[in-house]
Formats: sequence, C-alpha cells, structure tokens
Amino acid sequence: MITDEFRKILATKLKEEILSAQIGQGGNTTSPLATTLDVPLSSVSTTFVAEKSSENVVQVKIEVLGSNITGLVIREAGLFNHATPASGSLLQRVNFEGVGPFSATERLQIFITMEVE
Repeated sequence: MITDEFRKILATKLKEEILSAQIGQGGNTTSPLATTLDVPLSSVSTTFVAEKSSENVVQVKIEVLGSNITGLVIREAGLFNHATPASGSLLQRVNFEGVGPFSATERLQIFITMEVE
C-alpha cells in the first residue's frame, strides 16, 4: 500500500517528466522494452498539455493540425521525457484503432488519462 501523500507526489513527478509527445502510424507492439513508437511520424509537429486533474490523476492532451497529417491514418501516440522525442525515453505508448485519413481542415486530439494508485 502507498499513502495518499505518496500518490500526490508520484502524480506530480509524472506530470513534470512528460516533456514531448509524438504520433505514429504503427499500432502492434506492446512491449515495455519499447524505446520508440512502432512507426513514428518524426517530422509531424504536435502540441500537448499535461496537467493534474486531481491529486493522483494526470491528463495529457495531444493535438495535431490536419494540415500536418493530410491523408494519413494515425494508430499510436507516445509521451517522452525530453523536448525532442528522439533524444528522450519513451514513457508511455498508446495504440488504438486507426483514425483518419485526415483532411487539411481537420484536427486530431488525443486524450490520455493516467491514475496513480
């Protein structure tokens, strides 16, 4: 068992460690040894916001403009502990059913919720 106070500390540290996000077209691998996305879109610019929504919950919103992913199908997202994903460690990878293809006028938003228990 961990205490409520330690949950708060861990959630705060988790939020502070997330420094970048990346999307990709892969979606199969689930190995905890992964260091990158399956098929990363390294040249695609993402914006992200990580915030604590409660004492032990961190929510991340990743957003990509459709003009950056026109015609592509997205199947994975990753969170990294460096401002440049290629230079950091992969902290979390989420694969999902493919969304897209996107037009230039659309916007992709991915929401990730992590709870420290």
